[in-house]
Amino acid sequence: MPETRRYRYKIIKWVAAIIVIAFSLLAAIAWFLNVKSRPLLTEQIKTLLYKSTDSLYTISFSKVTTNVLTGSATLQNVKITADTVRFRELIRLKRAPNNLYTVTLKKLVVKHFHPLTLYRERKLQIEEVIFDKPEVLMMNRQFDFNEDRPPRLIKSPYSFISKNLEEFSIKAIRFQDASFKYINKNVNKLSVFAIDDLNITLTDLLVDSTSADDPSRFYLLKDVIINLNNYQYTTPNKMYNIKLNKLDFRASTGMLRVDKFELEPRYDEMKFAEVAGHATDRFHIQMSNISMNGIDLPVYISKQELRAKEMGIANGFVSVFNNGSVEKQVGEIKIGQFPHQLLQKLAPPVLVQKINLKDVNISYAIYNSESQQRGRISFEHTSGVFKNVTNLPKIKAINPTMEVSLNTYLLGQASLDLNFKFDLKAPKGDFEYKGVLHNFNARVLNQITKPLGLVRINSGIVDKLQFDFKADNTGAKGKVDFYYYDLSVALMRNDPSKDHLVTRGLISILANALLINSENPNRHNEFVSSQVDYKKPDSSSFFSLIWRSLFTGIKNSIGITEEKQNEIKQHIANFKEMQANHQIRKRNRLKRRQQRDRERRQNERR
Repeated sequence: MPETRRYRYKIIKWVAAIIVIAFSLLAAIAWFLNVKSRPLLTEQIKTLLYKSTDSLYTISFSKVTTNVLTGSATLQNVKITADTVRFRELIRLKRAPNNLYTVTLKKLVVKHFHPLTLYRERKLQIEEVIFDKPEVLMMNRQFDFNEDRPPRLIKSPYSFISKNLEEFSIKAIRFQDASFKYINKNVNKLSVFAIDDLNITLTDLLVDSTSADDPSRFYLLKDVIINLNNYQYTTPNKMYNIKLNKLDFRASTGMLRVDKFELEPRYDEMKFAEVAGHATDRFHIQMSNISMNGIDLPVYISKQELRAKEMGIANGFVSVFNNGSVEKQVGEIKIGQFPHQLLQKLAPPVLVQKINLKDVNISYAIYNSESQQRGRISFEHTSGVFKNVTNLPKIKAINPTMEVSLNTYLLGQASLDLNFKFDLKAPKGDFEYKGVLHNFNARVLNQITKPLGLVRINSGIVDKLQFDFKADNTGAKGKVDFYYYDLSVALMRNDPSKDHLVTRGLISILANALLINSENPNRHNEFVSSQVDYKKPDSSSFFSLIWRSLFTGIKNSIGITEEKQNEIKQHIANFKEMQANHQIRKRNRLKRRQQRDRERRQNERR
């Protein structure tokens, strides 16, 4: 038994000795390869970058450490810069890229670079490269010679590395928590955009004899994945915050998703215009479940043009408020502020072939200083389609019309079908709008007619409101057909001694008796169709143009025409004159009575 135990101890000692020797040999080999591979790796990295970019970019770093056992390397204080002299030469040769980059970071990690494969097969295969918190500066300048160029390099990088390598590949290149700054050098005044905490993954980079012609690759890559979480940006005028909850993009599918987008005003409704210094529309926009399909990433990278086949927006709201108690800006002119005109002024070129809108609430509210109340009109559960949303400069080669078809519910109750056609080329902002508003109780309109028009609808049933307009910067011309019955209204005024509007009794009676058509068509089946020629004040907005033109048509249809308003004013003037004459006669009678009383008392004293 003791002999057996001693025999086992000897075996254990031999195995332990072999393990120690093996580890010692491996450590020595690793140390030797590490020391020997550092200069080789350093030279390979610098040569590859320089040659594969047509001698445009160079890389510098203060220190490189390698570990052959794990196949990893770390570069410290890395900087990738462009040679401006070479860039000018490439411009002359018409080979320069549209984008010029500068990348700086404290650490670049290379994982699993397979040194034995490099030595034996002349293939530099890397599993992963990590750029930790890099700062990326990108300057964009559009060159005519790059127009319509396919998303491939002008000359394959393989021609630059073929003398030293058969293949160069990286499975994944990760930019973690990147700071990105974009400078647009295509405009007179430099435009700068910055973003932080961006994560980008470039997958399956391959440089070999065939990869440059592989149609499934763009810029030698299989895919680009972009992630952005909890991004916030304050607009240059300091009036809004732009927020993105979560953004994901994958180039291979051209799919972008945003969980939540918000344009958040930094001040409340009544204070916003005061801070701005003049009356202005205050927007609050929030959208969820935003998706975009068919994004052309190569076009965006080379030209900074956002092109997509389809976009979806679901579950959100657009709220617009105007504080009418704040004075308008002196000389303010809101010409060129229609949606399609603002789209043309948008800096980045955009083309989205189709936008699907689903279940979005839209509201427009005004504070009326006369009534000291808010009027609000809302379009709830709005769904529809936008077609040809674009501001591309070469619009002559593209359909020049943006079309919008919407279905919504006015004030959450009345179904409204609405269609717009925007002329993207018209210098005066020409557009058309038409629609049909279906059966509803007219009293729901009190939310806007009382505070803005000082008119309360006591009763009325609307069968249909149909309209068709053509508009531009100067106003709108069109037709309103308003079918209704049992209409009765009350005219209101603001009483400073009370905290609410009060009825103007006599005028309301006269209005219903002499002014208002209680039904259309009337009992003789005669229908009043209103032709509208609304002149837009230079300071009024797009929403105001739509509302005011429709309101003019509605007033004309129910009988509140200029002629009838003058008629009722004359009746009121006559009535006031009768009241004044009555008061004069009353005072004269009182004087005569008092005179008789004095004379009677004098006679009695005699």
